[in-house]
Amino acid sequence: MGSRGLDLLALPEDCIANVLSLSGPRDTCRLSVISSLFRSAAESDAVWQKHLPPDYRSIIARSTDPYMLTRFSSLKDLYFSLCDNPILIDDAKLSFSLDKSTGKKCYMVSARNLVIVWGDTPWYWKWTSEPECRFGGVAELVQVCWLEIRGKICASLLSPATLYSAYLVFKSATETYVFDYGPLEVSMGLAGAESPTRSVYLDARRGRRQRYQTGRGRIGLVSRKFMSGMKMQAPVPVVESDGGMQMQAPGPVVESDGPYPRERKDGWLEIELGEFYNKEGEEGEIEMSVLEIKDGNWKGGLIVQGIEIRPKEGK
Repeated sequence: MGSRGLDLLALPEDCIANVLSLSGPRDTCRLSVISSLFRSAAESDAVWQKHLPPDYRSIIARSTDPYMLTRFSSLKDLYFSLCDNPILIDDAKLSFSLDKSTGKKCYMVSARNLVIVWGDTPWYWKWTSEPECRFGGVAELVQVCWLEIRGKICASLLSPATLYSAYLVFKSATETYVFDYGPLEVSMGLAGAESPTRSVYLDARRGRRQRYQTGRGRIGLVSRKFMSGMKMQAPVPVVESDGGMQMQAPGPVVESDGPYPRERKDGWLEIELGEFYNKEGEEGEIEMSVLEIKDGNWKGGLIVQGIEIRPKEGK
């Protein structure tokens, strides 16, 4: 070390690889652009062995393709495959993947592995296939007045010291009226313990309607019922195509009375059910629930792929 400090590029490659293995996957990829030496170290199996879960081999051995390890020339390729292409494990009851930025474990519990009240009664639910579904089948709600879906996963399967969220992954059928009702009561927590509940809506369209209502002069088109309890924004200046400017009324801002679904990259919708901090050495099962058992109205048109459990974004 001289007066100018430590020259990182003078370090041996195995030393750099050791440093990278102690960082996260995201930092490894960022640091790989420093130099050809860093790039070579960032490609090594020694680094990506640390970024993969300690039990990744035993998890893959439980998959429908237990020989998939032989198809990858490096552990880095395996890592990113597990991030982008979830694998089915435990007789396709679960899917397994990795969070790309952290390498922490993600799972989806298939609809077949959920407890769905009246799920095996064709009058109420039917089992069908659906494009872009990870599993062999999905549960489609025909009609029920009592909606109850529950799922469980062992806490020991998840990455320790990690805040997780659970999401119902679903679509709506062409003919649907489940979204006319709500809210639903959802929760996530240790089985057998009291878990916090919250209200959500499955109607993505309703969520969009609750956002800003833009457009010139549209306030008068909003019904009295829709206007109730809303705040008004100041007019917004709009630049016209000829360079002039006039004031545009943006419409009312509606106070949202509950969370709404968002669209996933795979085209499905998801709604968050709750969150759970998985402590180091946590035991027991984590239970997730989706309930609408109070209003007695008939509901239908819901297509359930499963419940996904993944690290809380930004945590």
